[in-house]
Amino acid sequence: MTDDPASLARNLIRSQPTATLSTIAADGGWPYGSLVLVATDMAGQPVLLISTLAQHTKNLAADGRASLLFDGTVGLAERLTGARVTVLGKAVRCEGDASIRDRFLSRHPSAAGYVDFGDFAFWRLEVERAHQVAGFGRINWIEKPDLLPDFGDVSELRAAEADVIGHMNADHSDAVALYANVLCRHPGVGWRLTGVDPEGADLARPGDHCRISFDKRVSSAETARVELVRKVKQARSMLSRG
Repeated sequence: MTDDPASLARNLIRSQPTATLSTIAADGGWPYGSLVLVATDMAGQPVLLISTLAQHTKNLAADGRASLLFDGTVGLAERLTGARVTVLGKAVRCEGDASIRDRFLSRHPSAAGYVDFGDFAFWRLEVERAHQVAGFGRINWIEKPDLLPDFGDVSELRAAEADVIGHMNADHSDAVALYANVLCRHPGVGWRLTGVDPEGADLARPGDHCRISFDKRVSSAETARVELVRKVKQARSMLSRG
């Protein structure tokens, strides 16, 4: 991952398990904010699993315009020095996309308890632009082509993602722990891989999430394997240096 604003914003969006959803209230037009679980599709667009009984879903049914605030400031002594990104776009229901369902449930296993309820559905925020604040004086508007670049054909990676995740968690849990403990500096046990995309991999354990960035973009199981191995070697090298 580079340090350009779009890459930093995209990394923050992918790494956060929750966001603040702002919709336009159907009964008067006032802004309405709510906390939601969030994942991303392979391209990096935010995905929600929400109920028609919720006020924010009723608002979206009347007017799809919305924003999601991704907050990366939690835990900082001075939170206004931390990074946050507000993503603006139009929320649309996404039906029948198995990869979205799989990615969301891998990230949020508790959602398996209600994903098949009749009133729940997946929605994707079709991104228009984003506003990033990465600390004092580091403020940027980021347009869609920069925030969501063309990763090319990722169909092979999409098809292989579940197998890559399953293999890493079942056979290489030590590597997953190294990613979290060493590369992400998130100590503790119980880490699992939850997602792989062209730019990196997502990790989670109860109450905690983090993300590693690849050195090169990936588009298949084999190229993902190369980067995951590279990251293990990097973590072990860091450990050996103390």
